[in-house]
Amino acid sequence: MALATGLSHKCRVTVIPSTPLVTFLERVQETALGTFGGKNFDAKLYVDLSLKFNLSKTEKAFDGLPRSDENGTVSVKDLKEFIATYFADAGDDLLHYDPEDFVPEPEGFLPKVKNPEVRAWALEVHALWKNLSRKVSDGVLEQPELHTLLPLPEAVVVPGSRFIEVYYWDSYWVIRGLLASKMYETAKAIVTNFIFLVDTYGYVLNGSRAYYTNRSQPPLLSAMVYEIYNRTCDVELVRKALPALLKEHAFWNSEIHKVTIQDAQGCNHNLSRYYAMWNKPRPESSTKDKESASKFLSDSEKQQFYRDIASAAESGWDFSTRWMRNTSEFTTLSTTSILPVDLNVYILKMELDIAFMANVLGNKATMESFLEAAEARKKAINSVFWNGEMGQWFDYRLANGTICKESETWQACNQNQNVYASNFIPLWIDLFHSDAALVENVMGSFQSSGLVNVAGIATSLINSGQQWDFPNGWAPLQHMIVEGLLRSGLKEARSLAEDIAVRWINTNYVGYMKTGAMHEKYDVQKCGEFGGGGEYIPQTGFGWSNGVLLAFLEEFGWPEDRSIGC
Repeated sequence: MALATGLSHKCRVTVIPSTPLVTFLERVQETALGTFGGKNFDAKLYVDLSLKFNLSKTEKAFDGLPRSDENGTVSVKDLKEFIATYFADAGDDLLHYDPEDFVPEPEGFLPKVKNPEVRAWALEVHALWKNLSRKVSDGVLEQPELHTLLPLPEAVVVPGSRFIEVYYWDSYWVIRGLLASKMYETAKAIVTNFIFLVDTYGYVLNGSRAYYTNRSQPPLLSAMVYEIYNRTCDVELVRKALPALLKEHAFWNSEIHKVTIQDAQGCNHNLSRYYAMWNKPRPESSTKDKESASKFLSDSEKQQFYRDIASAAESGWDFSTRWMRNTSEFTTLSTTSILPVDLNVYILKMELDIAFMANVLGNKATMESFLEAAEARKKAINSVFWNGEMGQWFDYRLANGTICKESETWQACNQNQNVYASNFIPLWIDLFHSDAALVENVMGSFQSSGLVNVAGIATSLINSGQQWDFPNGWAPLQHMIVEGLLRSGLKEARSLAEDIAVRWINTNYVGYMKTGAMHEKYDVQKCGEFGGGGEYIPQTGFGWSNGVLLAFLEEFGWPEDRSIGC
């Protein structure tokens, strides 16, 4: 038995206000759904449009559109004409950019890749960085009020397809790939943009859009800086980043995120949760969110549901049964009532990275204080999430789905014992993978979990139709688990890591040869098949998939005599 405490002030509604432009574009989005219908409708497209004229003129023209008497819809012809007249195309405010540090075949590129076929393909994937590089147009910098795109100071690398702006956690794996491609300046520019966002907002946004200011994403900025420093020894980057990292750490440990759990011995443990500062439909999916929320009768229930949807988006796992009380009912999302294993691992890594960087800069007091914080979080992770019987770390669900009470009873049954890839993410961190006995225990659990499939690691064992569930495999999850196994130094762990990496490389290769593209996610049941499910059609490009592929090829190579394919 243990006690979870949450002070009542945590129940104050925290909402970051929207902008007049975003509010107006949501109206256009809703009208477009009524006019064009739901087939192939992508709500995000409408909130990514930029204005050709000022907002009041555009809004006046919109309000003046003729509408049908029956249901107030605008005709297809009128709406198409209005959009063409008053808006620039989504994406026009981000210009293609040639990165100065891109060369077609960098010196020392993937030295362990000996197979000519694999090498030629890797160079094609490397060349995709040029396709995905963008710079914010002068128009955004001069008239930011006409755009939902935010005016970032440096060039960016976008994921691809409908994701035409930079995203926070995607960028960690983009950077891992850029480092394999020797594109150090491009990698540093991404970090510079994120430091700018922390300086402006107090945290890194989910993505560089005005409608993303109400939430962050998995906090991996410190990990980005750490990896770049490891390759470049750029002390100035560390000096520039450290104040932003301290600010970000404070954000993730602020009152809306922090939950204190008291264990059976009376020890208090602080852990963090996702908590979007929002209680309305997400502007980029407004029409869908309203439809999902229509099951709720009261405004307060709808608002809580909207917060939980936005918080699931903040987690990066949008969407998954992991956040649902009932795995077959989407409206039981309760993200803010869950203490997630992976989020706390990322914050632990942030604490270790800050300690490392403080040491680089000779700041011993900060180093010691963050080493203590990391040790405390490690204890918290093991006290609250670890299940020795199962050999996994499980998310913990706060009782009654709220922490508004002064206290609540903690019980082992509040661990979510469904199998998710996130249950194994602690292996990524040195404080866990340096314990050989622990790694052996967790590795046995992982191998018998059902997650390891013919084409990689599944996200979960539940086929819900959501994209962060079975049978989808995602590049970041493959990478963190493989890297954790590898860094443990155990021979069997290295062998398992390489086996998974080879499966993933094979499925990426066959998918690329079939479709001419790298994909956002893959179906781990079938080699060479891309994934599906979720609230939008499968996307190509694709930032983090490219990054993980190049990182795997850099680490494991590909022998000349090993064939590639399914």
